[in-house]
Amino acid sequence: MKGFMIAGDRSGTGKTSVTLAVAGILSEKYCVQTFKVGMDYIDPSYHTAVTGRPCRNLDSFVMETDTIKSIFAEGCEGADIAIVEGVRGLYEGSEATGDEGSSASIAKSLDLNVLLVIDAKSITRSAAAIVKGFQSLDKGVKITGVILNNLHGKSHTKKAVAAVEYYCNLPVIGAIPRTPDLGLRMRHLGLVPYLEGEASLEFRDRISHIKESIGSYIDMDKLLTAASSFINQIPFSRKGSDSFSQLKIGIALDKAFNFYYADLFSLLSSTGTEVTFFKPTEGKLPEADGYIIGGGYPELYLAELEANEVLRSAIQEKAQNGVPFYAECGGLMYLTQEIQLKEGWQNVKNEETFYMCGVFPAKTRMPGRRVVSYVEGVSLKGSIMGEFSFKGHEFHYSEVIPVDELHYTYRLRRGFGIRNGLDGIYIKSVIGSYTHLHPLASKPMFMQFLRACENA
Repeated sequence: MKGFMIAGDRSGTGKTSVTLAVAGILSEKYCVQTFKVGMDYIDPSYHTAVTGRPCRNLDSFVMETDTIKSIFAEGCEGADIAIVEGVRGLYEGSEATGDEGSSASIAKSLDLNVLLVIDAKSITRSAAAIVKGFQSLDKGVKITGVILNNLHGKSHTKKAVAAVEYYCNLPVIGAIPRTPDLGLRMRHLGLVPYLEGEASLEFRDRISHIKESIGSYIDMDKLLTAASSFINQIPFSRKGSDSFSQLKIGIALDKAFNFYYADLFSLLSSTGTEVTFFKPTEGKLPEADGYIIGGGYPELYLAELEANEVLRSAIQEKAQNGVPFYAECGGLMYLTQEIQLKEGWQNVKNEETFYMCGVFPAKTRMPGRRVVSYVEGVSLKGSIMGEFSFKGHEFHYSEVIPVDELHYTYRLRRGFGIRNGLDGIYIKSVIGSYTHLHPLASKPMFMQFLRACENA
């Protein structure tokens, strides 16, 4: 099979739109598997929608190299082409002088050729200087083609293309004009998840428009020639996983809670665990041995969450009776007593308060400190997640305020958590954290959670 990475010179170059266009066009002829560098939920939701295959995340800060290769191998089963979308600039990582956490590190680990997307607004020869710098910084990264974005007019396009091809000895396989309406809708923590927009004809039309508009300026034959690495596909096997064939886990999945990594469902499936979904904005809580409430945007659907008193009461009762719950970020907020929206936040005229599940003796306030960071820490002995070291990510715009004593089971060496490096509120068999964990990078913790559900 073939594979390549699409990376940018910085955030905002348009690489997500380019990736969607390329993946969409190639999916018309081939079976395409996409991957996203970084601990991101939203871009992968678009990839999944375009290709029909679950997008997988790859992150060299959170994951060991063997885990990255394992995820890549499993994702690529049955695919003809693998496309990896980078994160931020090609070389941005967790540190200034190392490549851990960067797109470049993933490209090297998987031996992928890189297509570099350059924001060429108002530059011509300088575009070549940018590409030249990217070529020279790390000789282990194989940049094999360039896509120029934000070009203005025939003269601008001709000069920029000629400069890059002359000075960098690389083909320019795409020259995309400045098109203001190609952007995807944004939100306070990033793009709007595809799941929220999939019922909207306007939303689907926007993605179709991006594919058609960008695709008409990319030479797909040249792209496949210049960008493709040939990958020896190795059949994937997840032998040795613990078996939980008698276990049923309820997972919150609706417009308010949809931040999950595809590998969570692969992991649960590999253990024989049955999964049942429920919608906190409507419906009832299904019977299960344990529950997972992921992240999302609960602050946008507070009236509906509050109105579903039957489900909130059921969660509170289950939690009091010792049924295990694992909640991340938005799920943490949902398990507090209430969520307060400050005046001025998202057009709120007066402070508004909405009642939530009341499992934790704390309140959530929006907005709080905006936190986007890698996380590194340890989980203490005694919680349903076990005693392990972990790496993860946090991104939130809220703060959790205790109204009684809180017990924390995560101690962070890196990251902010709920307060001052403390995270993972723990009460009975319920844990809620701002830390997002990848289920394979933190597999021992998720296995411990399943054991707790089995023994509850």
